[in-house]
Amino acid sequence: MRRLAPLLFCLALSGQAVQANDLMDNADLAAGSDLGEAPSWLPATAPPGQQAAIEQNGQANRAVIGQDGQSLLGRIVQSGSAQEAYILQQGSDLMASINQQGYGNSAAITQSGSNNRAEISQNGNSNSATIQQAGSGLSSTVIQAGNGQHVQVNQYR
Repeated sequence: MRRLAPLLFCLALSGQAVQANDLMDNADLAAGSDLGEAPSWLPATAPPGQQAAIEQNGQANRAVIGQDGQSLLGRIVQSGSAQEAYILQQGSDLMASINQQGYGNSAAITQSGSNNRAEISQNGNSNSATIQQAGSGLSSTVIQAGNGQHVQVNQYR
C-alpha cells in the first residue's frame, strides 16, 4: 500500500498535465461562439449558455470562476505574478471580465440578477478592485493603471 500511493499520485498528476496541455493550444475554443450554444469542449452535462475562460501567464497566480444560471460569461486573464482574481455570478444574462497585468494585484466580481455587466482592468502592482452588483441592468467598469490603488463598487437595484 505504501508503494501504491505514490504511483497513483503520479498517475493522477500525469493525467492532469495531459488535460492542461490540451487546453493550452486553444484550438478548441470557437471564436465568436454564441452564448446560447455550449462550446464543444464543455461536457455534455454543462448548463446551456455558460462560458468561462481563465488564461494565466506567470507564477503564483490564482483564479476562480463560479457561475449558476443561464447566458453567463466569465473571463479572467492574468499576466504577471502573485495575482488573484475571482468571479461569482448567479442569474441570467451576466458578463464579468477581469484583466490583470503586473504583480500582486487582486480583483473580485460578484453579481446576481439579470442583464448585468462588470469589468475590471488593472495594469501595475499591488492594486485591488471589487465590484458587487445585485439587481437588473447594472454596469460597472474599473480601470486602474499604476501602483497601490484600491477601488470598491457596490450597486443594488
